Amino acid sequence: MSEWRPIKEGKVREIYDNGDSLIMVATDRISCFDVILNNTVSKKGTVLTQMSRFWFDMTKDILPNHMISVDVKDMPEFFRKPEFDGNSMMCRKLTMLPIECIVRGYITGSGWASYQKNGTVCGITLPEGLKESDRLPEPIYTPSTKAEIGDHDENISYEQSIAHLEKYFPGKGEEYASKLRDYTIALYQKCADYARSRGIIIADTKFEFGLDEEGRIVLGDEMLTPDSSRFWPADGYEPGHSQPSFDKQFARDWLKANPGNDWTLPEDIVQKTIDKYLLAYELLTGMKL
Repeated sequence: MSEWRPIKEGKVREIYDNGDSLIMVATDRISCFDVILNNTVSKKGTVLTQMSRFWFDMTKDILPNHMISVDVKDMPEFFRKPEFDGNSMMCRKLTMLPIECIVRGYITGSGWASYQKNGTVCGITLPEGLKESDRLPEPIYTPSTKAEIGDHDENISYEQSIAHLEKYFPGKGEEYASKLRDYTIALYQKCADYARSRGIIIADTKFEFGLDEEGRIVLGDEMLTPDSSRFWPADGYEPGHSQPSFDKQFARDWLKANPGNDWTLPEDIVQKTIDKYLLAYELLTGMKL
């Protein structure tokens, strides 16, 4: 095939159809507040792909995932170029389930804002007296519906997730909803315990799942990257305020503090962002990229 064009372009990812598989390329684009910024962050795509690979390998005892290979030698000739090396993953094709599976182990961000208002996060009542960034007694599962690019995802309750899945998969809503919840929490618990031992707190994250040809639930998309998760340094963790993080927080904070920024970051903020991504990768995997 000489004409390779992505069949789907997300804010950060490009997906190519490779017949019986897909090739997912994580670009160096960066998005904040659902907007693609004008900057690129070099090596970011490679960090995202290699970090997903690391976690997929670690969790295949919990459930299968969609990864086939991250080696471009296993991919068509078109992908054997420097710009695809390291940031591309060949994946099984899945029928994706239309739910973002979010799990929160700590109270922060929009969850904290909601708790301050009425003591709940996504309709789940939490104990009184929690401080910002506190660890929750148990991780909570707060699914949302997947929005098209440009729209915001919508938080839904577990009961609504049953109804939402039932619409697309009649007779299967309850089974899929309960499996998604249980897998999400099991994945989070295993990986958060491991990350904690490496000096990183995973405050919250999101997973996406799909069905394979046999109808089994398979973990898809990306996994526990700084794009889909909130990573905090365990060193210096202290509830009562927001925590420094290993993700796009630098970029978000700068954009908030500098209205009229035209969605363009200064070079030092870009450098700080990639340094954080690389540090998270090295701490978690014990490897240099």
